[in-house]
Amino acid sequence: MKLVRLIANLGYGSRKQVAAMFREGRITDSAGEVLYADDRVDHADVRVDGAPLDPPAGLVLMLHKPVGYTCSTRDPGRIVSDLLPLRFRLRSPTLSTVGRLDRDTTGLLLMTDDGALLHRIISPKSKLAKVYEVRLARDLRGDEGAAFASGTLMLESETTPLAPAALETLDSRHARLTLTEGRYHQVRRMFAAVGNHVEALHRSCIGGLGLGGLAEGQWRQLDVGDLARLFGDEN
Repeated sequence: MKLVRLIANLGYGSRKQVAAMFREGRITDSAGEVLYADDRVDHADVRVDGAPLDPPAGLVLMLHKPVGYTCSTRDPGRIVSDLLPLRFRLRSPTLSTVGRLDRDTTGLLLMTDDGALLHRIISPKSKLAKVYEVRLARDLRGDEGAAFASGTLMLESETTPLAPAALETLDSRHARLTLTEGRYHQVRRMFAAVGNHVEALHRSCIGGLGLGGLAEGQWRQLDVGDLARLFGDEN
């Protein structure tokens, strides 16, 4: 792939704008030598304004989503991509969220431009555990764990029962819930089905991957080791 197209696909600008960057000498190699549009250089050796080139297609990010941000560009207000560098929105292929967290839910959100990986993560066949920390409006009764683990709980307006889920009581109004599926607003609807209301919701883990101290609003790129932990493939 020509450098102009590569850099444009990474969101640095249109091909015309990137061509102008070459003419201005803003694209160099790691030694500071000016590059030209038809040069053949390893991705890792390209610099834009002295900074390393963003990762190629296959990018996977972890984001600690704060309250008030949505995952859908069709929703008004702030969206999770606002927390990333502007050029990340312009990448081709597009960077997408892996599933969604609603506006009032915080925690671990994955994003990728790798369609095959996205589908592997969200596929019911993967059975990746998702762990949520829940604060409730009313005290737990004590029978919620059995209802969630039964594999027979039905959500309103649905015709298929939920897969068994594990509930850990932390105190009378705090719990940890582990799911292996991801239906629309599932955690909130599960507690509504047993007569309670979720006041605050935080996703702390997906598979074997946690936030690892990442602060709200921050993000980082995942590496091979992170993906191994995600799928439990570590040896």
